[in-house]
Amino acid sequence: MSAVPRIVLKKGREKPLLRGHPWVFSGAVARFEGDVTAGAVGEAVSADGQFLGVGHLNPRSQIVFRLLSRNQGPPGIDFLKERIAAAAAWREKVVAGKTTAYRMINGEGDFLPGLVLDRYGDIFVLQILTAGMERLKDRLVEVLASECHPRSIYERGDAPTREEEGLVQKSGLLYGEDIPDHVEIDEGGCRFHVDVRKGQKTGFYLDQRENRCTLGGMSAGKRILDCFCYTGAFSIHGARGGAGELVLVDSSEEALAMAETHFELNGLSGVSRRFMRGNAFDVIRSLDPGYDVVLLDPPPFAKKKGNISNASRGYKELNLQAFRLLKKGGLLFTFSCSHHVSFDLFQKIVFAAALDADRQVQWVSRSGHPFDHPISLYHPEGEYLKGLICRAL
Repeated sequence: MSAVPRIVLKKGREKPLLRGHPWVFSGAVARFEGDVTAGAVGEAVSADGQFLGVGHLNPRSQIVFRLLSRNQGPPGIDFLKERIAAAAAWREKVVAGKTTAYRMINGEGDFLPGLVLDRYGDIFVLQILTAGMERLKDRLVEVLASECHPRSIYERGDAPTREEEGLVQKSGLLYGEDIPDHVEIDEGGCRFHVDVRKGQKTGFYLDQRENRCTLGGMSAGKRILDCFCYTGAFSIHGARGGAGELVLVDSSEEALAMAETHFELNGLSGVSRRFMRGNAFDVIRSLDPGYDVVLLDPPPFAKKKGNISNASRGYKELNLQAFRLLKKGGLLFTFSCSHHVSFDLFQKIVFAAALDADRQVQWVSRSGHPFDHPISLYHPEGEYLKGLICRAL
């Protein structure tokens, strides 16, 4: 038996790790050796004893091993400093001067599996999604505080995936000053109030920043329908870009109230707008055609593989109705953030919707994650956001 906790893989199951994939699933494991507990740092070895890497172990999870390093020996505090510094340096290159809010660490995309860190000015919001990173939380806070000097570090530990790792959901201040009810950020000249305690994700949909800016440059004089608008970020960019009229749809009264606040905050009180609270599926069916732009940015419909069929029907219905509402030459901004809906499948769904709507459609652009949401080339599962901009003729 090994003194170091380890998993021994079944014969022939080492290839994904050797090719760079950071995960080992339970079905690939022949046996556990040593004291393998949830969150322990341990080794993965092949059936013939070849060392494959060091990572976090969790026998309770379907993903029993998450790769941290190809080097032997437990990663120490210098390892965390180097990975965090590399992630922060990349963001300085790609977002400096564009926004005060961005993703600073993106889990496997920054080779720190189970760790998400979003930055809202000098307030950091930490999400720990795995038992291994949970064990490192105190060290992580220590490194972030000493190396990055935030005013506050707040934990959002309310992600359902924590339960799959055997972790309880919890949130709260980890370091520094207490945070305000709303943190103000600037995104491309647009100002927003973010509720980092209770807002969606860590408070704001940072991954849509580039798509919002794209809309802003195409909005002059346009009539825009913004479905699943949340706190109105797309619409604010559209309004600043000169939109003639905006219709914002969301099921949350609180989100729509904050959207109205954002119009006032940005000096856009004079822009023509209408707020519609309700189920977007019902609202979009009730509207008459005549929009220059329709935005569809729904929540994930397929959180599990078993949801793909129902999700596909939902995406198709929304896109069909959007094509029905668009003027000739109108633009559809349509997105899926479902991990289990591939870009290929999403494209086929939008194609089927256009066909049923009897519209001739050009696909003029595709989009995904912005530069501050990198994805490891060896971990395609990290891609979740898929977007299409289509022109209806």
